[in-house]
Amino acid sequence: MEFPSFLVTLLVVLSLFSLSTTTFAVVDTIRPSEILRDNNNTAILVSKQGIYGLGFFTPTATSSKNRYLGIWYNNITVNQTVVWVANRCEPIKDSSSSLTINNKGNLVLFSGQSNNRVLVWSTNSSKQAREPLVQLLDNGNLVLRDDKDANTTKYLWESFDYPTDTMLPGMILGWDLKRGLNRRLSSWKSSDDPCHGDLTYGIELDEPDHIAPQLLIRNGSSILYREGPWRGVSFGGTSNYVSVFWKNSGYEFVHNKDEIYFTYNAQNKSLISRIFLSQTISYMRWVEEQQVWESYYRIPGDKCDIYGTCGANSKCTIMDDKPICQCLQGFEPKNQNNLSQGCRRNSFVSCNDKEKDVFYLTTELKVPETKYTWASKSMKLDECNAKCLSNCSCSAYGYNSNLDGSISDLAIGTECVLWFGDLFDTRNPKGYGRKQNLQKKHLLVVMVIIPR
Repeated sequence: MEFPSFLVTLLVVLSLFSLSTTTFAVVDTIRPSEILRDNNNTAILVSKQGIYGLGFFTPTATSSKNRYLGIWYNNITVNQTVVWVANRCEPIKDSSSSLTINNKGNLVLFSGQSNNRVLVWSTNSSKQAREPLVQLLDNGNLVLRDDKDANTTKYLWESFDYPTDTMLPGMILGWDLKRGLNRRLSSWKSSDDPCHGDLTYGIELDEPDHIAPQLLIRNGSSILYREGPWRGVSFGGTSNYVSVFWKNSGYEFVHNKDEIYFTYNAQNKSLISRIFLSQTISYMRWVEEQQVWESYYRIPGDKCDIYGTCGANSKCTIMDDKPICQCLQGFEPKNQNNLSQGCRRNSFVSCNDKEKDVFYLTTELKVPETKYTWASKSMKLDECNAKCLSNCSCSAYGYNSNLDGSISDLAIGTECVLWFGDLFDTRNPKGYGRKQNLQKKHLLVVMVIIPR
């Protein structure tokens, strides 16, 4: 199964731009007295250092005249790349657009002439500023704030809270639990339609305590790819390429009662990088000499990365570029002719009988799906073992004593995790660079319960 990737390419048409009917200058702000109009694909706002531009565009892959308000890299003109779209699913059919701040202090986008305007999009902030100001920042964030407020980083609304298909340095993906806000990427519907596509990428929470949140790519309601829980330096189950990317990019994961999110910052300010969702997640950087975007890693990276390739209670291994499915010890294939259908127990577990049930140790595997788990941040190994044996639905447990900071694939700060029911989405870490973990003092162990 192949995963083509496309880059959204937009035609740049150079022309003079106008801030209003009487002002001709590049600025980074909009004030209530100003009206900005469609200016034929040229930025109407430019961030202070000229890094990003805000303006109207038509996707080049279409013959329509649909117009969208978006943010793009202002200095990349050969392959103009849109990173955010306001009216994703509400295109304006002509160039009659106007952008201004209304009497409630919100940024509003209209179509039509002044005597026949139709509201297309709004920031819709419930907080009203004394002196509203909209500003395009040099990190690509479009913000609404109160110019009377001495705290210039206190935003009433920001585009970073509503990402499209691109994650920029400094952007947050994840949950604001107080506001019930989930920031996640969603693909374009097609190369000529920025409305929400089928693919999403973001953090999903385990209930009820959110101890082991995971990064998922979904295709509609189905999981396409799963990264394991945060393990201190990256998410579990990621390849060395991605782990190195996180390590070298000022990556940060925040997990508390109010917020669960991750972000990254460009350590090298001269390097233009982004995380882009199309048919895959691509880690991309701009190569100035060649004037192209280079994708230096994509996920899913191989067929074992595809969620559930081998079904339940099975592990996936890449051999000669092909996925090979093998049952976990204590399980047998459901269908000998189709190992991708998963495995079932070859005999029943004797519930709560320590004399008949034992655990099989498995190491160097991507930990199973954590949706149906129970976790403890403080539990001894023998207690974790007994906890699993005492629950007839427990299939396996994982134990991690590495609170000294060494690496495992359990959620950081978590010592004991129990899995219930079938074990999904495990893979052999070939290409995942786990060998170095064998030298660590503390190792993650996953114990799968099997009958004697």
